[in-house]
Amino acid sequence: MIWLGESTLSLDDKGRVVIPRRLQAGLDLDDEGRPTAVVTRGFEGCLFVFSQSAFERVLGRMRTRVFDGAAERKMQRLFFANAHRTTLDGAGRLLIPEKLRDLANIQKEVVLVGLVDRLEIWPKAAWEAFETENARDFDQLSDVLCGDDGDVGPQP
Repeated sequence: MIWLGESTLSLDDKGRVVIPRRLQAGLDLDDEGRPTAVVTRGFEGCLFVFSQSAFERVLGRMRTRVFDGAAERKMQRLFFANAHRTTLDGAGRLLIPEKLRDLANIQKEVVLVGLVDRLEIWPKAAWEAFETENARDFDQLSDVLCGDDGDVGPQP
């Protein structure tokens, strides 16, 4: 499953957000058939939401890096201390822990952004500011999408 697009949503009084069905399809199921996710601190003021399998790929990349140095250990501590495995409830709501809501300054309205293998949860105002501030950079970022040859298609 590839996550794409954006959805503007509101948190309820308990800090839960409804994950749209089209996005729930990308989550792994627990032993009881309920969608599960791992919510973590993200970058630039957002939160990350991973499926269990995508989180395990992140874990695999970081597992042996503890021996690479102090910066790697610091990132592991900050990242994994703020990672929370959660199960969506019967209404498809994801509980965002209070500490993570505080870290991302999430109050009521959020935007879920699909980024292929993860979702990002942004405070609505922060997402709008990010888009406004960075929209004019889109053309200059073409190498990230197209590579040096300018081709967006699959490589032979």
